[in-house]
Amino acid sequence: MANAYTSHFGINNIPYGIASSAKRPQPQAATRIGDDVIFLAELATHETFKAMETDLPALFSQPTLNAFASQSSQTHSAVRTAIQDAYNDNLHTPSSENIADVTLHLPVSIGDFTDYSASANHVLNAGEAIMGTRSFPPAFHKYPVGYAGRCSSISVSGTPITRPLGQYIEDYTASEKNIVFGASRALDYELEIGAIVGRPVEPGTFLQAKDADQHIFGLVLVNDWSARDIQGLEMNPLGPFNGKNFGTSVSPWVITHEALRAHEVPAPERMGPVASFMDDKGAVNYDIQLTGAITRGKKTTTTCKVGFETMYWTFRHMLAHHTIGGCGLRTGDLIASGTVSGEEEHEHGCLLELTKNGKKASKLSDGSELRYLADGDEVTYEAVIGDGSAGVGFGACVGVVKPASKV
Repeated sequence: MANAYTSHFGINNIPYGIASSAKRPQPQAATRIGDDVIFLAELATHETFKAMETDLPALFSQPTLNAFASQSSQTHSAVRTAIQDAYNDNLHTPSSENIADVTLHLPVSIGDFTDYSASANHVLNAGEAIMGTRSFPPAFHKYPVGYAGRCSSISVSGTPITRPLGQYIEDYTASEKNIVFGASRALDYELEIGAIVGRPVEPGTFLQAKDADQHIFGLVLVNDWSARDIQGLEMNPLGPFNGKNFGTSVSPWVITHEALRAHEVPAPERMGPVASFMDDKGAVNYDIQLTGAITRGKKTTTTCKVGFETMYWTFRHMLAHHTIGGCGLRTGDLIASGTVSGEEEHEHGCLLELTKNGKKASKLSDGSELRYLADGDEVTYEAVIGDGSAGVGFGACVGVVKPASKV
């Protein structure tokens, strides 16, 4: 249902997205309160906004949030307060439409996408699933390991995901490792959170982790779909490529730091010393509770419930590590956390972990086996702050698996 996540979008949230409708066919900036989608270019013409020096109607008329995201934190804060005041004074009604009548689009133009492995639990769980041992790679205690993803295949929630074609080892248990070509037989999801870069970082400079928040516009849900068989063959020696680049889903609403700040929780203690630029004694995560589910046929099975507070490396660390070699960050860049996972089986944020790379079947609600995703499966990934009483959430990130292309 279009309004299933009404409680996620209370007056304390004020997310930003890009929306259009039959009445307003041009995609433009919007926010959501309850089931009202408020078109901000129109709302920003009210007196409440006129004290600001920024030309907000022009920024909000654009088909992406990039120009607004690049503004100062002071501007973002003032706009948030003005939206709340306008809503409380009932000025929003002429600029609003019901969520059921609106189409949501990718919120930003993403120029670069980096996917990290920031969860200590995921590293251990995945290592056990693949290699049979629980151990950290040499670098993990010093920085989060990441790879450069593809922007061309990032799409907004609701966009179908086509099962990829590729090459993989037909049977790993056979003495002769035959490599075959075909549709992936080990399609997986990865439940992640992503940070959208707001204020850019100039090439040739770098961030201290403790200062990185000022460069983050807000957070989104990310499902980085994965073909584990294709990935398994290509990982030796260079890392993810075709096993990852065929599809990444992003939720449509950007949840800002101001909405999240009251729900910060301390990050886990460091397991060892880190370089000075990574030293962030005030490192925080957020009290975000994530749920993943698969709908197969007409039955839905919850496959994961996990808290984001378990993540070992924070977004501050991720941005700082990204820049230390002199790599710049541009407005709209997506920095993803990697799979969010906990220690318990019900906290595993991907099927690689849950089914031990397909070797140990899990169960769907109808009693059938689950190893990897089947054609027609719908994956729904949602997140809310705490127990939901704050009225702050992300809504959902949804994707349906479509059959592979014929060759």
